[in-house]
Amino acid sequence: MRVNGLAVAVVGLAATLGASAQEPASPIDRAFRSFWAAPNAAGAADRIEPILKTGVSFGEALDIVRHGPAYDADVPRGLQFDHHRTMDGIEHDYAYVVPRDYDPTRPYQVRFYLHGGIARARAAPVNRIRVDVLPSGVDEIRVFPNGWVRALWWSSTQVDNLARILDRLKRTYNIDENRVYLTGSSDGGTGVYYVAFRDPTAWASFVPMIGNMLVLATPSVHTDGEVFPGNGANRPFYVVNTGRDPLYPAHAVEPYVDHLRKIGASVVFRVYTGMEHSTGWWADERPEIEAFVLDHPREPLPDKISWQTERVDRFNRANWLVIDKLGPVEGESRLADSNLLNRGRELDFGLRINTSIDRGRRAYEVVAGSNAFELGLRTGDRFVEVNGKAVETGLDMVQIMEKWAHGERVRLVVERGGERKTLEGVFSPVEVERAPTPIFPRRKPSGRVDLVRRGNVVEASTEGVRAFTLLLSPSIFDFRRPIKVVANGRTVFEGSVEPNVRTLLKWAARDHDRTMVFGAELSIELGK
Repeated sequence: MRVNGLAVAVVGLAATLGASAQEPASPIDRAFRSFWAAPNAAGAADRIEPILKTGVSFGEALDIVRHGPAYDADVPRGLQFDHHRTMDGIEHDYAYVVPRDYDPTRPYQVRFYLHGGIARARAAPVNRIRVDVLPSGVDEIRVFPNGWVRALWWSSTQVDNLARILDRLKRTYNIDENRVYLTGSSDGGTGVYYVAFRDPTAWASFVPMIGNMLVLATPSVHTDGEVFPGNGANRPFYVVNTGRDPLYPAHAVEPYVDHLRKIGASVVFRVYTGMEHSTGWWADERPEIEAFVLDHPREPLPDKISWQTERVDRFNRANWLVIDKLGPVEGESRLADSNLLNRGRELDFGLRINTSIDRGRRAYEVVAGSNAFELGLRTGDRFVEVNGKAVETGLDMVQIMEKWAHGERVRLVVERGGERKTLEGVFSPVEVERAPTPIFPRRKPSGRVDLVRRGNVVEASTEGVRAFTLLLSPSIFDFRRPIKVVANGRTVFEGSVEPNVRTLLKWAARDHDRTMVFGAELSIELGK
């Protein structure tokens, strides 16, 4: 089959742009060859004008973009090292492994792995990056970025680094755009959460291992920008933690993983109760993870999107939604705050401890009328012993109390006014409803858009957003019929939209993605 000089293999072969020996390449073929040969997104954008000058129709260009380039068989294989500079001028080294029997006629799954120990002062030499960590049982391209204290996994420079690595690989190898997933362990696992909450568009799924998203709320780790857990609802997660991990024990991680599930994310949570902070469980868990990844390819054009951001120069896009302006508008929605953790009901002893005061060994507050108050505890008491065990820190106190059973007799020795007092009684805390608490700090105003698409109708609920853009794909929108956008219950657009080649190529240059193509941009201004 030939369309304006474009040769397309019908069964089992890659699409090609080469002309036959009898027929010279057309201007369209030559312009697209140059477009595909660009080394990066910026270079491809510079080669859009020559394509437009050929007069190619939208239908012809769409077919070409969907088929993509012909991939060369003569490419590096096995273990490879490379480097580049990100937007901030930081040089990043990375390693990647391509199957020795790489076949350019079929697309390959890609796995990115983020290592732990991110606080190292300098980047590890590229030839010392461990590529034998967590071996795979499937045929895939594996990528190993490099992180250190100047390039934390939860920083803009690393998000840009991952995007640039993926872009370079897609311009060299036949990659399945819907089977690119991100995993990592320890600090790398925490970094996986960050990318999921900040820039998920290119990723199919997220597999954080022995990490904890709550680390991103700690001021000392210097998380770049705001973190919005509700953004995690856009992709599936496979989370693995261990029960005896001294850093991120599974019981401490579970409430936050469960929160992701409650706000709409698809989550599998696996716990290895007897293991510490390690991936010693990998051999047992690997088949399950590989099955999960296989069963969860990316949906490039999902019918539902929820996106929240505090900035519009980056981190403002999720698939076919781009937030352009922030600020409240009249009639906007009041969306449930996905940052509030509902802690449910709990047994309250009535004792409050502040670990920053005397290492948490003092009663920071004793609630009047509580079980602790009835036992004789008072604010300011310093713990000496609990049930015969010495108390050195507030953590000792917490760990002992966690083992108390309702109705158990307890004995405390405290210091008060320079004297020791022995307090005895029955542990009988009351059940109370805990107030929801924020998971991540909020320092700047943000905006959020929730989208639902049904055919050519898009319904949007917005809060704190003045303008957004919908990227319209001919794969899910029928450009022959009117398109309607309803925002906060009010129709803000209804009419015909004409697809055009320039928009198609603009996003093809940026995304280099055969399955996520856009024919038009529809800008929506709210509050007019």
